[in-house]
Amino acid sequence: MSARHFLAAALVAAATAGRSAPAAAQYVDIRIHDPVAIQAGGRYYLFGTGQGIDVWSSTDLRSWTHEPPVFDSLPAWAKTVNPRTRGDAWAPDISFHDGEYHLYYAVSTFGSNASAIGHATNVTLDRKDPRFKWVDHGIVVRSVPGRDMWNAIDPNLAFDDAGTPWLVFGSFWSGMKLFKLAPDLNGPAQPQEWHTVAARNRYERLDERAAGDALSGAIEAPFIFHKNGWYYLFVSWDACCRGVQSTYKVVVGRSRSITGPYLDNAGQDMRLGGGTLVVRGDSAWAGVGHNSAYTFGGTDYLVFHGYARFDQGRPKLWVKKIDWDAEGWPHVTLN
Repeated sequence: MSARHFLAAALVAAATAGRSAPAAAQYVDIRIHDPVAIQAGGRYYLFGTGQGIDVWSSTDLRSWTHEPPVFDSLPAWAKTVNPRTRGDAWAPDISFHDGEYHLYYAVSTFGSNASAIGHATNVTLDRKDPRFKWVDHGIVVRSVPGRDMWNAIDPNLAFDDAGTPWLVFGSFWSGMKLFKLAPDLNGPAQPQEWHTVAARNRYERLDERAAGDALSGAIEAPFIFHKNGWYYLFVSWDACCRGVQSTYKVVVGRSRSITGPYLDNAGQDMRLGGGTLVVRGDSAWAGVGHNSAYTFGGTDYLVFHGYARFDQGRPKLWVKKIDWDAEGWPHVTLN
């Protein structure tokens, strides 16, 4: 989610071999931003933007129990990055790798790129397990105002076909960045390798100003989903976090290489503003976005939040089956 607008969150999941697909969920009446999730020990765990990182658990992706947050208070380093941060962590990302659960998250404040992405690990997500303990590993990457023309928020961990870890992230500014991670997943690999994978031009438009959006170029919340030899890069466009005035939507491009270039279904490069529409709001929902994508029990799902016009624009959780067209492009309908 954008530092320019509101908090953030993302959803990651791993299917268990032989596990049947959950019922086809749709929207769930829990208040959340930027959801990410994972399946572990017969339960699904949902992480989202909030004080200390919001956590929910479920057995079916429909009925959710609110759990204690990841952190009682943010690690001390958060205040060194941005003294104005108020204890909320943005846009988490959860994965299981090499025997541990890896949680990435961001700290920042609205309208600033005084931001950083942190990394915490745990050997279990079951709070009843005596081994349960989140261990924070500090800053993975940091953006500094006046030095960097990118924003270190909205992280997503992804692996290429060779098993090499990469972190994609970004919001507004000069676009979505991707860099190769070190084997311990705690920082950039050396020598460093960076790529820009998506961006939008920013320029003033009178129609956007009239709608309350002074600048175009709104892009954030990157998420990479690997399927059938393609890397699909999802991003969110336009205005989030404005209740019924939100215009959020999800677009996608794809590449045979994790580093891109990512092209939409018209061949337009996402670094030059390309993007194929996946889902947008309708008469019942204003903006919908900040998605993640997973395969549960052989079925692909898009997880995201939306702003309900019928409930004063409050954000709610969506878990929706992805439909794939004959050309291999993803689509989601709200009804």
